[in-house]
Amino acid sequence: MPSKKALSLTAAAAALTLGLTACGGGGGAEGGGGDDPLQFGYVFPETGDLSHLGPPQIQAAKYALSEINKAGGVNGAEVPAILSGDEANDAAQANDAAKRLVDQDADIILGAAASGMTQAIMDTVTGAEVVECSGSNTAPGLASEDDTGYYWRTAPSDTMQGPVLAQKIASDGHQSVAITYRADDYGEGLANATAEALKQNGIDVAFNEGYDPNTANFDSVVSDVADADADAVVLVSFEEGVQIITGLIEAGVGADQMYGTDGLNDETLAEKVDAQNPGSISGFQGTAPDNGEQKFMEGLQSFAPDLEVFQFSGQVYDCAIVTALAAQQAETNDPAVFVDEVRAVSREGTECSSFQECKDLLADGEDIDYQGVSGPINFDEDGNVTSATFQIYGFDDKGQHSKQDEITVDAEA
Repeated sequence: MPSKKALSLTAAAAALTLGLTACGGGGGAEGGGGDDPLQFGYVFPETGDLSHLGPPQIQAAKYALSEINKAGGVNGAEVPAILSGDEANDAAQANDAAKRLVDQDADIILGAAASGMTQAIMDTVTGAEVVECSGSNTAPGLASEDDTGYYWRTAPSDTMQGPVLAQKIASDGHQSVAITYRADDYGEGLANATAEALKQNGIDVAFNEGYDPNTANFDSVVSDVADADADAVVLVSFEEGVQIITGLIEAGVGADQMYGTDGLNDETLAEKVDAQNPGSISGFQGTAPDNGEQKFMEGLQSFAPDLEVFQFSGQVYDCAIVTALAAQQAETNDPAVFVDEVRAVSREGTECSSFQECKDLLADGEDIDYQGVSGPINFDEDGNVTSATFQIYGFDDKGQHSKQDEITVDAEA
């Protein structure tokens, strides 16, 4: 069983140094049973180069809604089937999907998955006074871009993950690191957070440059990283990282010198790198927000037995549960009203860890503090989580993915 440990003082200090009216949705203004049922929608990547991140988030959302309905729904009514929208890692398509969900009277929109896609849809969603909650947006400063108060995220900012990755690299004894990252908000934010934390730990950053994730090939990226002659490599990539890993191995860089982040936390990564020899990525390691506690993972696997990738599933599940609890506490499905309860149900009251348990406490007149499957949640005033658990993942000599360790970070401590 992986051990739990606190983030080192050096890495934690680095994390803190890095810093962190239109018509409404489908809910009516009347409280309780007078509302239409609470309507969820999602904007996730069903197609496009991030489509591997779609299934775990879609299934986690559906699983959450099934648990909500097992508990009798919200404000006296079961929640209807979730409305779908494909972000496709394309800003225009993502925004079209968000507009459609708003027009269909969604009260809560889960997503987008990519930070850049959230930037594309945020004004459309929050401007319509619809609550938006993402379980996978990690770009630093993203939550503070919303001045409406309708945007929340259960995924931790990269200013928290960067120091975790830096600490792992330091503990493995590396002294110089080459970082390559996709040139978008996600890639640049996490790369720079990692670079700063590495420097705080006395490690030389020999190379730190972005690349166009839509380029035809990555030979120049591989060449630049290999020529940096560092003893460790960090890849802040999504699926295009498969080509970079393959190229680096061919260039003589060992997989045990490579580190990834959540974008490469893919249980099927070894098959994608080399289906004939999945053990070629033996020793490859990385960090990512933890998918969720064991009981949740077992429940999700039973609900969606064909799932192969699980990244951000726990965070999306928590988005659905915490926003539904906000509506339950407010006694209305009107997002313009229950948005004011989202932060409250995450930190002010009796701790509870399931929708049913929390709903029962609310029925007894108690305030609640929802403890998520991905962590304690505890939103700050901008809608960021202030504590998170990260997993260290890795691949063995057969290419099998496993969770090797976990580290909990509390940015408020």
